[in-house]
Amino acid sequence: MKAIAIDDEPLALEVVRSLAAKLPFLELQACFTDAFAATEYLQRVPVDLLLLDINMPDISGLELVRSLPRKPLVIFTTAHSEHAITGFELDAVDYLLKPFSLARFAKACNKAQELLRLQGAAAPAKEYLFLKTGYEQVKVVFDDILYLEAAGNYVTFVLPGKRLLSRITLNEALELLPANKFARVHRSFVVAKDKIDTIERHQVRIQGHYVPVAASYSQEWPLT
Repeated sequence: MKAIAIDDEPLALEVVRSLAAKLPFLELQACFTDAFAATEYLQRVPVDLLLLDINMPDISGLELVRSLPRKPLVIFTTAHSEHAITGFELDAVDYLLKPFSLARFAKACNKAQELLRLQGAAAPAKEYLFLKTGYEQVKVVFDDILYLEAAGNYVTFVLPGKRLLSRITLNEALELLPANKFARVHRSFVVAKDKIDTIERHQVRIQGHYVPVAASYSQEWPLT
């Protein structure tokens, strides 16, 4: 289960990092003291779980969750109990009051893992999407997509021998695609992982097409 932690107190993040390291099923990918940096990360890298403080400067954890277009599971970690009801209204998995023990932390994370398993069992993966191109809705099978290229509010879906242009942003397109099959490698490009033929320092080759790779998206690598 992939997770990130967000808390404006570095010491609190160290506690979460230490506890997470003791749970073999939990992969803590990143920790943030800046909620806006965390939000930018979530736009590029899908995660299963947020370990999220509520009382933070600039934006609260509650406001952050409400702002996310694609919401992962959430466990709130806070020193204040007055937001508990609101937290559960946002469908939080659990609400941990600081300081919390390893046993309490593990209980919350186990609950999140079970919910994630049930979600996967209840919703078999789609194998296609319907893409609006002009006045038509065109069926696009995920396994046929080579890569996506964005230009402003338009995205071109590149398939073998075919290019489909749709009025959609790249972030919106990513929400339609299975995260395990696609990776964002550049501000304007998303690639199908299993279609990559060669990986070079600043680009990948996919069936004769060269797609640039930006260093700022290095969290997506390796593409497995």
